Formats: sequence, C-alpha cells, structure tokens
Amino acid sequence: MRGGNNYKLVLFISCLFFGLSVMAQKKLAEAPKIAPALLIKDLHTLHSILEENHPSVYWYTPKDSMDFYFSAAVASVKDSMTAWNFKNVVATYLANIKCGHTSVHFSPKLTKQYAAYRFPQFPLQLKVWKDSAVVIGNLFTKDSIFKRGTIVTAINQLPIKPLVDSIYSIMSTDGNSINFKSQVLTNNFSGWYKAKFGDADSVYQISYIDSAGNAATTSIAAYVPPKPKKDSLLESTASSNPKKPKPVAPKKWTLLVDSTGNTAFMNLTSFSGSGLRKFIRQSFRTIKTRGVKNLVIDLRSNGGGNIKNSTRLSQYIADHSFKIADTVAASNRGISNVPLSSFFSVVYYALAKSVISKKEADGKFHFKRFEKHYYAPITKNHFDGSVYILQGGYTFSASTLFISPLMQQKNVTIVGEETGGGYYGNSAMMIPNIKLPNSKLLFRLPLYRLVMDKTRPKGTGIMPQVLVDPSSYAIKQGFDIKLETVKKMIQQKN
Repeated sequence: MRGGNNYKLVLFISCLFFGLSVMAQKKLAEAPKIAPALLIKDLHTLHSILEENHPSVYWYTPKDSMDFYFSAAVASVKDSMTAWNFKNVVATYLANIKCGHTSVHFSPKLTKQYAAYRFPQFPLQLKVWKDSAVVIGNLFTKDSIFKRGTIVTAINQLPIKPLVDSIYSIMSTDGNSINFKSQVLTNNFSGWYKAKFGDADSVYQISYIDSAGNAATTSIAAYVPPKPKKDSLLESTASSNPKKPKPVAPKKWTLLVDSTGNTAFMNLTSFSGSGLRKFIRQSFRTIKTRGVKNLVIDLRSNGGGNIKNSTRLSQYIADHSFKIADTVAASNRGISNVPLSSFFSVVYYALAKSVISKKEADGKFHFKRFEKHYYAPITKNHFDGSVYILQGGYTFSASTLFISPLMQQKNVTIVGEETGGGYYGNSAMMIPNIKLPNSKLLFRLPLYRLVMDKTRPKGTGIMPQVLVDPSSYAIKQGFDIKLETVKKMIQQKN
C-alpha cells in the first residue's frame, strides 16, 4: 500500500538528516517559549488577514461561528507557549474554515530549530481509515508483535476513533471530507501523533488484535535512535563524500505498458514540475503506437499542482469540450492587512491578481478566462479506449479538476475511495505563504474560490463509481487491493 511506501521514504530521509544529530535531541518541554501577548497579536493578525482576503472563510462555517472559534483560540493562550504548541492553536482555528488549502506550518528556520526535538517519537506507522488503524511500519524492526497488518484498537487506553478525531482537529480539508485527513495522517502518523500529544510518554500502551484474533494489550517504548558508534560515524562521514552517487528520488510520473500491450498504467504523483506536458504528450503517443485498449491512471498520491497540466491530461481523454469552472473569484483585487515581513511573499500575487481579475456585479473579482474558456479534446493520439481512474483521500486540488469533466463519460470508470479534493469546488489558484510576525509560523492563504459546477452538492469529495475501501488483510498480505480490483475488471471485460 502507498502508506508503507511513503513511510519508507520518510524513514530514509530522516536517517540522512538526523543520523549524526541524535545526541542533540531534546524534549519539547525544553523548547523556547513566546509571551502570550505576542501570540495573541499573531492571532489578531491572522484573523484580520483571513477576513479581508480569504475568498471562502465563511463558505462552510458562518461568521458568528468563526468568531466563536477565534475567541476560543485567543482564550486558549493563557501563558507563554512554544511555537510547536501555538501551531496547534492556529491549526485548530483554521480547520474550522474547512479549506484544505488553508493550513499552518513551520518556517524553514523553525523547521531547523525543531529538528532537535524530533525524538523521542511514537514508533508505529499506522494506516488509518474510518474507525480502523493497521500497522504498516515499525521503527523497531525486530518487534515480533506489531508487524505489518496488525490491527491496533487503542493507544494509551484511548480507542482509535476518538484518538484519530482528536488529531483531525488540527488538520484542514475541503468541506466535510475526512478521507484527505486520514491519508495525510497515514503518510506520517508518528509525526502527527507527536504534533497533537507531544512527547511526554516514554512507553505507550497499545491495544491490538493478535494473530489468533483475540484482543490483547502490551507496551512499546518510544523510539530514540541508538547512539552512533565511532565506526558508524566514520562510515557516515565517508558516505557524504561528494564522489559517491546520491540517492535517486522516486519518479513523479511513470508509464508502464503490459507485455500484451493491452493495458497501460500511468502513475502521476503530482501535476507540477517541468517536463510533465512532454511526458503526457509522449505517453499518449506510446499508447497509440502500442495499440493500448485500457488505460489505468493512478492519482492516489496526487495532491494537485498546475491546472494547465491537469487540463492537458483531460484533453487527451475527454470526448467533449469543457471548461475549468463556473466561478473563479477573489474577495479583492490585491492583498490587504499583510504584515510588512510578508510583503515580498505576496507582492507577486497581488500584482497578478490586479492584472487577471475583473470586478463583476457580485462585488467579487473574477478570473474570467477560466470561467468562459472551453477546452477542446486533443485529436492527435487522443485515447478512446477504456479509462480507469484510481483515486483516494490524497487525490486533491488539481487532481479533482482533471477528473471533473470526465465523470459522466461512458468509457471512464472511477475506482477507489472518496477524493480529499472537493466535488463542488475549492479555494486555491494562488496561495502565498504569510508569516506571523511573532511566532514565525507560516500559513497558506488561498486567494480564489473555484466552483467547478454550481449544480453539484457542496461538502464532499468526488465519489468513486466502484468503491474499494482499505483492507487489513490486503495490507498484511502486501498487495494493492484497488489496483487488483481494476485488473480483475479489465480481465472480466476482455
């Protein structure tokens, strides 16, 4: 499953970055604190910027409720706090907007500072969905109990459902779709667990289902990397020699055609990056040349990216002309109330908005091209065979814009889970990072509200035509249940 692959990548990067600094690890309680008056000033700055600039701050949550959540955030700052803890205050407030593009994160400086507080950490990586949690990784590699596929029912006597809901409270998502949160949590469970609950525990009590199917409870220690030996330090130093080849990053886009030429598998983990349009063009030329009848497009790890790229991919599959959205509108022409420290971060966006936006009768500033322009199918190497789109909770933003015009086509089948990206629309397009002056936290501020189709209901992601939920059995056995489902569908059709 993809959660396991992401976990291995996180571990790999962690070993490279933290391998020589484990002796400098500190507890979060030792982190520097910021005076409450300064943190409250940051909250007022945040509130003012959102009210003036966010296009959908009251889209899902009315103003009186958002004012209540703001007051609750201010009231929660009773004493000096670390940036780590204050981040949770900001994140909880932002989560009530129900916009997956509006979130808070550390600045590069804070990220570097808190690297010293990475360990100790919760040792298990869990795949979570609904009220389920299954082990997909364990930092204690020789552990004989918590192997891949083990079902976890509670941590420190707190059942999985309320535990996960507690972590969800500091996560943002589009509307009411929880699926995005579950996949983000899966991608880094130990990190999110620490973000919410800290690192006070040296031992965790885990309730689980054993191999015989019985409920059991045992303890597992927090993970702290062992002290590196002198030999390993020398080896690490040698491995940093610039003559040694660097690890190769996973490819963001791949195309594989099976030996019979009957089916092509396209995996896109992003719609951003130079070279993607060329990859798309060459892929459909290959598909045409090989006489492919079935195309599987995997978007389960695709968090979005460049709309021009997602649109181009749609053009190779769509059997009709389509437009991006019914509405693409901003609250104002520029960007108001932004602190001076973020001036250079937003000046480009403000200038761009002033050029592309036009004020309409509703008082909003509309990006008319995306509202009016229809994109025709690309005829050269256009694919007219059967298309299977694999989607999940991390299918977000531009990924949903790619799927949107294809949903009603007879030759397109959507398989998997509800997308994290909104079915009705989202707030995105231009997203500057704004720095809060005192805490130095960054928050993402989307500038445009995008409504794909105003006739659709609001609040959910795109629903699959063939629902395939995660499975603890599939995780334990190590096979991709969604991909296998598509392969069976192709076999049955043939």
